[in-house]
Amino acid sequence: MSMKTLPTTYDPRVVEVPRYQEWMRRGYFRAPVDRSRKPFVIMLPLPNVTGELHIGHASTFTIQDVLIRWRRMQGRNALWQPGTDHAGIATQNVVEREIAKEGLTLQQLGREKFEQRVWQWKEQYGDIIVEQLKRMGFSCDWNRFVFTLDPPYYDAVIEAFVRLYNQGLIYRGKRMVNWCPRDGSAISDLEVEYVEVDTQLWHVRYAGVDGGPGITIATQRPETILADVAVAVHPEDSRYAGLVGREVFVPIVNRRVPVIADRRVDPEFGTGALKITPGHDLLDNEIGADHNLPTLVVLDPQGRMTPDTGKYAGMDRFEARKVLGADLKAMGLVEKVEPYRTNIGTCDRCHAVIEPYISDQWFCDMTQMASRAAAAIRAGRVRFHHERWAKVVLHFLDHIRPWTISRQLWWGHRIPVWQCASCAEQVASKTRPDRCPKCGAHALEQDPDVLDTWFSSGIWPFATLGWPHDTPDLKYFYPGNVLVTASEILFLWIARMIMLGLHFRDDAPFTDVYVAPTVMTLDGRRMSKSLGTGIDPLEMADGLGYGADAVRFALVSHCSQAQQDLRFSEKMIADVRNFTTKIWNAARFVRMNLKGFDPHATPAPAALSPADRWIRSRYARVVESVTTNLEGYEFDKAARAIYDFLWSEYCDWYLELAKIDLQQASGSRRQAVQHTLWTVLAGTMQLLHPIMPFITEELWLQLPHDGDTIMLSAWPAADRRWLDPGAEVEMETVMAVIRAIRSMRAELSMQPSQTVPVVIRAEGAAAERLTRSKPYLLALARVSDLSFGTKSARRPAQSVGTVLPETEVFVQLSGLADADKERDRLMKALAEVEADLDRLARRLENPEFTTRAPAEVVEKERGRAGELRARQTRLQEILSSLESG
Repeated sequence: MSMKTLPTTYDPRVVEVPRYQEWMRRGYFRAPVDRSRKPFVIMLPLPNVTGELHIGHASTFTIQDVLIRWRRMQGRNALWQPGTDHAGIATQNVVEREIAKEGLTLQQLGREKFEQRVWQWKEQYGDIIVEQLKRMGFSCDWNRFVFTLDPPYYDAVIEAFVRLYNQGLIYRGKRMVNWCPRDGSAISDLEVEYVEVDTQLWHVRYAGVDGGPGITIATQRPETILADVAVAVHPEDSRYAGLVGREVFVPIVNRRVPVIADRRVDPEFGTGALKITPGHDLLDNEIGADHNLPTLVVLDPQGRMTPDTGKYAGMDRFEARKVLGADLKAMGLVEKVEPYRTNIGTCDRCHAVIEPYISDQWFCDMTQMASRAAAAIRAGRVRFHHERWAKVVLHFLDHIRPWTISRQLWWGHRIPVWQCASCAEQVASKTRPDRCPKCGAHALEQDPDVLDTWFSSGIWPFATLGWPHDTPDLKYFYPGNVLVTASEILFLWIARMIMLGLHFRDDAPFTDVYVAPTVMTLDGRRMSKSLGTGIDPLEMADGLGYGADAVRFALVSHCSQAQQDLRFSEKMIADVRNFTTKIWNAARFVRMNLKGFDPHATPAPAALSPADRWIRSRYARVVESVTTNLEGYEFDKAARAIYDFLWSEYCDWYLELAKIDLQQASGSRRQAVQHTLWTVLAGTMQLLHPIMPFITEELWLQLPHDGDTIMLSAWPAADRRWLDPGAEVEMETVMAVIRAIRSMRAELSMQPSQTVPVVIRAEGAAAERLTRSKPYLLALARVSDLSFGTKSARRPAQSVGTVLPETEVFVQLSGLADADKERDRLMKALAEVEADLDRLARRLENPEFTTRAPAEVVEKERGRAGELRARQTRLQEILSSLESG
């Protein structure tokens, strides 16, 4: 084989992009129907067509790629279905801003031309995030890419609507919804983002109709007083027992309204008296309906006061709040205004404050579907990782409400309901009906609204496979296997996919849901580009040159089921660069030492040294550990197992041991070392490949291999014949002795080039193990002379010793070049330790410190005192050894 050497350093920017292009050219990500293989399917959580890759995407998508690449190497036909979502509100907002720069409004442009403009924008910018996903090395089957407004997918969405409508599950109704005045559309409960704000609580007196003092209410929204139809109190609130049944005047409009009793009123809030405004509050709407109260509305869809509000007509709601509040003060009806901190609902797209608003909308009854989904989860047919998330989803399903599926937008899947202009009959149809089925008229108008984006993405697991047609893809790939997601879309998307999958396909779309932790800053703040706290994964990969592999490993190695947050920083990515360098240098050493190596010649067991058998045994254990952790969705543990093995065992120990062996070995012994170097490194590259695909492919191709790519090579099997507890014990003994000698050398401030005489006292098997490993001890511990003795032998004079479980190790000091100088150095170090210990002891004896300082600070100082005492004892032992003899 060619002995081409690897470059001295690894530059991911040179390797990663060309390597990905080669994978794409060769079609390695393709997943055609192949009934000879078992499928493994993940549906990519659709990024918005308006989006750009952020660190949250990088985290959840990397986990998916780890699973896909791992299962592909296990021989599964791995399909990772990619696509983007049309993102109705978000995309319409972007394009609306663009046309506003031209001085145009939606109404001036018209629906048809506006849709054309959005498609133009999509063609120009819609592929940005796709290219970013490719840059991160994600191995989706890009030939199957789907955009949710592609004609086949559009047809599936409309088919789903028509079926649900004909089954009586979709209906139109007038009820209170979450209304975004900025977007001019209803949004679902799950699209409301609550933020904590400082506002005011107005205490306003409503005069009694009978001339009495009336009642004082507390409200955050004086502008809605004009729509009040009652004042409610709790029936057991003794303060208002005499007022229930009487009437009061609504300020400004002087409307007579009743004082009613209702148990839903919180007597602890404000004054305990609640103004009832059914047109502008959900709870008020429920109370009003139960008490047969009228519903008045004083805000229009744009959040402005309606024409019938007199002097306030046309005012923005927040402006009206100030003006109306000032008028109430002028009338002497405001008893006080106090600061109040509360949560308010905002639109998760544009962040405008949401209005509870009564309007005509389309709803989907989810009761039966939610019940089936909950049953599937409780039966274990859909499992959540971590299992605590199952309880969260079950609570949502058990308390499901009708889903508002209509949006007052132009961009999206238009609702396929047609209304007859003559008789108002409504009919759901995928195509425009020729005539009204009731009266026969030809004038039918399609509903102007579009469907909620989450409705169309809810059928993603089967609509992408050809549904409603019974395609080979659908038969083979549905149901899928795993869904990896962020916690914030558990209700919006995950639960709905389960419900719709069971409804339309009679099977849940996946068996396992992994909920990835939310990526946060180290101090627990949300990652945000606008806040200056975000980390751009592409900037890390290309701008700073860490590479996509480093970003991927940093995220996966901190992705724990035990934590809901992933505290993250650039340093974690930078640290991976050191790991990459370690791997690269190891591969260079192996590559340079394979001259004359025959990878097909398996070494005889007798040719393997204890060091070879040890690293093979440790490798077999790490194969088992990584595979088990991937099966359990313990991604951080899998990553750490590979990292610790490569760094701390293979590189730090076995390569050093192999260097010694290669200097002396020949024939079958040399072949055994080469075979061990190669098999363990190549196998570990396979274990690491799902996390770091680029560098592992680069190195695997430079080592002896079968096949064209590591990603189609067989996943390593944990060969239990390689397990060798005896070799592990032997090498642990050897490494413990080397570490002990190195530690004593450090305590004595010896130069790396300086060698020392060492005496080891050991008996039985331990003595035999150490005797066999004498070349390792001499070279790796820098020992000039090594002698062995029994445990009963006398301690060597002028020596520093360490006691290990089966041995005692002594570094002899008689050969030091300047014993007096060393003694002075040690005495100075001892004096410094004792001074620190004295200061720390006084501090810990001071009640002012121990009672007032945080408990963790006090505990930390106590731990430091213990370390100093141990150091003091050790220095005294060394000084005593210098004085002896």
